[in-house]
This record gives sequence, structure tokens and C-alpha cells, in this order.
Amino acid sequence: MANDQLPKTLRFQGVANRIVRVLLRTPLIARGVGARLITLYVVGRKSGKRYTVPVAYTAHEGALLIGTPFAWARNLRTGDTVEVRHKGRRRQAGVEALTDEASVMWGYGVIARDNHSFAGFNNIALDAGGNPDEADLRRSWEVGGRVIRLTLR
Repeated sequence: MANDQLPKTLRFQGVANRIVRVLLRTPLIARGVGARLITLYVVGRKSGKRYTVPVAYTAHEGALLIGTPFAWARNLRTGDTVEVRHKGRRRQAGVEALTDEASVMWGYGVIARDNHSFAGFNNIALDAGGNPDEADLRRSWEVGGRVIRLTLR
């Protein structure tokens, strides 16, 4: 798979993540910034390493959808519970990990229609009506994309 097909990261992703984590912990700011961003507190299954990951989400049918191809997401499995910071509050959320082709294409499609920046970072073209290209959605699954569906408790 060519590098231009892989999802993009920011040049200074680590610095950007630290800034966003601080903003998401600041009560009044978190309400605005948290309209699209959530912090996940993930623990590595084998390493026990703790990851604090700010990610974009899409609210859909009472749940939060997150699409990502990055390795930290493999630590989240269906039936798990994960801690999140959502709109300034730390909470528990039930996890459903969607990894099959049809589910990932569906989830990435929902997220891309709602969040055009997500589509851009994941190299998903949108037509004039804002609908994602099917081939791009399939490619997102092929490069390891998965969708995490969180149900806040």
C-alpha cells in the first residue's frame, strides 16, 4: 500500500495531542472542544502501557463512533469497558469493536459524512452531496481501519 493511501497524521502529532488533552480537561473549554473530540484512556493488553488518546467522534444513534487504523485501537474489544473524558467528564463506556469489511465501511461512511476533516485525514473522497467514495471506504478497511462504537454509561 502506497504511503499516500495511508491515513495522515500531523507533523507534530504528539504535541498536538498533549494540547488537546489539556483543553479537554478544562471545564468550560471542554464543552466546545468536546463537541467533536473525546479522550480515551486505553490500557495495552500485553504491555499494560497506558495510552491517553484524544480522538474525533461522531454521535450516531445514541453511541459515539470512532474510526481509526492506529495500533492503540486493537486494545479495545467488544464487551470491554473503557474510561473516556466526554465533554469534560470522565466516564465509563461500553465498547463494540467493528472490524469486518462491511462494518468498517459502514462506520467510516457515517463518520466521513458527518466529519469532512475525518474524510480528509483518511483519504476518503466525498462527492458533491458529501457522500464518501466506496473504493476509499474499502481501502480504509484494507489498511487496518476499525470502528469503535462506544456506549456511555
